[in-house]
Amino acid sequence: MGYKIFQPERSRPVLGVLFDMDGLVLDTEKLYARFWREAAHSLGFPMTWEQALGMRSLNKAAGQEQLTRYFGPGASYPEFRARRIEKMDAYIRQHGVEPKPGIVPLLDYLDEHHIPAAITSSSPMDRIRAYLEPLGLYHRFAKICSGYEVPRGKPAPDIYLHGAAQLGLSPENCLALEDSPAGILSAYRAGCLPVIVPDLDQPDEATLPLLYAKADSLADIPALLESRK
Repeated sequence: MGYKIFQPERSRPVLGVLFDMDGLVLDTEKLYARFWREAAHSLGFPMTWEQALGMRSLNKAAGQEQLTRYFGPGASYPEFRARRIEKMDAYIRQHGVEPKPGIVPLLDYLDEHHIPAAITSSSPMDRIRAYLEPLGLYHRFAKICSGYEVPRGKPAPDIYLHGAAQLGLSPENCLALEDSPAGILSAYRAGCLPVIVPDLDQPDEATLPLLYAKADSLADIPALLESRK
């Protein structure tokens, strides 16, 4: 357990924290990977686990580019996504979703230190609420921001620029917590302090130079914040 800071020279105060949702606040990324694969297989495309991980947090255009790289022009992102949503929603209706370890103590820490938090998720607003509210997490965030509210989804910077603006802060004063390469790139492009909390895999060589820091778990974020004081 612990954290590693890669860019200690970026020492502006952290005045807010922006949270990705899937794979970061909620233990749902494993479900996305599973049901991207199941959707692909049901449509006749043998998607691997590694390929499914590559679909994380991508907007429509980036998702179509990824599928075309995998399977050629015959792979339709809207068709794949609709099938994935159908299968995953059916599973969640029966089993629900689980929070990631450490999220409640981290939110308690931020409340105690008067550091506002926002969700900056690629998911639509109704899904964010449906996932967070039963866990008592929806109202723990000062702002809830959906990728559907901005012109471009991740890895474009729009959602993180929007999240910082909703908190009334400069992106440079916001820690951005992510688990995926596309999310880290989005936060980096926005000018935030990108921190990866790995979920299903470790950051690759293209992601490492973008990181302000890497934390083993959400439980390590309070210590990371304390180190900046």
